[in-house]
Amino acid sequence: MLYLLAQWMVHHGWIDKQTPLLLVIFRAALSILFSFLLVLISGKRVINWLIKQKLGDMPEFNHAGLNAKAKEKANTPTMGGIMILGTIMISTVLFSRLDNFYIDMGLLCLLWLGAVGGVDDWLKLTQKRRNPGSRDGLFAWEKLLFQVGLGVLLAIFIYYHGKYAAAHYLNWPLLPSHWVLPTYLFALLAVVVITGTSNAVNLTDGMDGLASGCMAIVSFAFMILAYVTGDARWSANLNFNHIRLSGELAVMCGSITGSCLGFLWYICNPAQVFMGDTGSLALGGTIGYVAIVIRQEPMLLLVGGIFVVEAVSVMLQVGYFKATHGRRLFLCSPIHHHFHIKGWSEQQIVVRFWLLSALFAALALATVKLR
Repeated sequence: MLYLLAQWMVHHGWIDKQTPLLLVIFRAALSILFSFLLVLISGKRVINWLIKQKLGDMPEFNHAGLNAKAKEKANTPTMGGIMILGTIMISTVLFSRLDNFYIDMGLLCLLWLGAVGGVDDWLKLTQKRRNPGSRDGLFAWEKLLFQVGLGVLLAIFIYYHGKYAAAHYLNWPLLPSHWVLPTYLFALLAVVVITGTSNAVNLTDGMDGLASGCMAIVSFAFMILAYVTGDARWSANLNFNHIRLSGELAVMCGSITGSCLGFLWYICNPAQVFMGDTGSLALGGTIGYVAIVIRQEPMLLLVGGIFVVEAVSVMLQVGYFKATHGRRLFLCSPIHHHFHIKGWSEQQIVVRFWLLSALFAALALATVKLR
């Protein structure tokens, strides 16, 4: 909206055509600041509203020690992800080009997965209120169905919107790539990335500030990658495949960064609110969507290294448990709970995982110049 307004003002001679408001990277920076302030200002009101709706929860784990540690978090309001998603939408609409196809699809992805997560949270909380001891939300296959359906839908629209080869290349860190993906492989990759990233962030959301802090770092890195991919000069200099108009996604990534930073104000230990599936599923799926559009899916494995580690720890735990008929590879999974049981404090785990996330992002960005 701001871009179109600036364009209109330039056309009428009210401002100079060199105004920074027309620059993607300037609007992305503004979106970070605006999103942070909006969450900061609106956060307390949203939290009070959630409390009035009696949407409080207490984390429950398959481990007595963790349940004992979580007792102090009883009745903490959940579904705080609505303040993150609402802020991202407002900021994206305000600072990005609304006539950009990739922005429209990004907002669809955010709303779709936010709705799935919101229904899941609502069912868990309201059923628990009616039936003490019950925590039944959506079944795993129901969530997976909506995630896969979204992945297929987005893949088809993205594939046929990008009508030139570079929009269909598969890219690998350190290597320039010109392997064009056919439609079915593009769709399969999109489904795996959106579903996998969405669930990986959801698994990481188990401690105060862990998922939101890591997501702020990952989205900032992808803000840079989206800007480079959408800029013909920068993409040529860094041997990226230039994807026309994809640079606007830098604004959406900036909105995610600012919103997550603002959310940390309220979720730093002890948390005043939980993100819930409402936020985690949508944030993970949206950053996966950005990776698909800018053709940097393998880079997501590096930038989002913490999310990968968390998801792999769960898969290893489940696989080992079944293969050994009841033995466990970790004390508990995801792996942040393993360290918690080992004696690390929650603050130690969160800050150390933030540091690792920053190192993963730095490593990924360092590979950009090595292609």
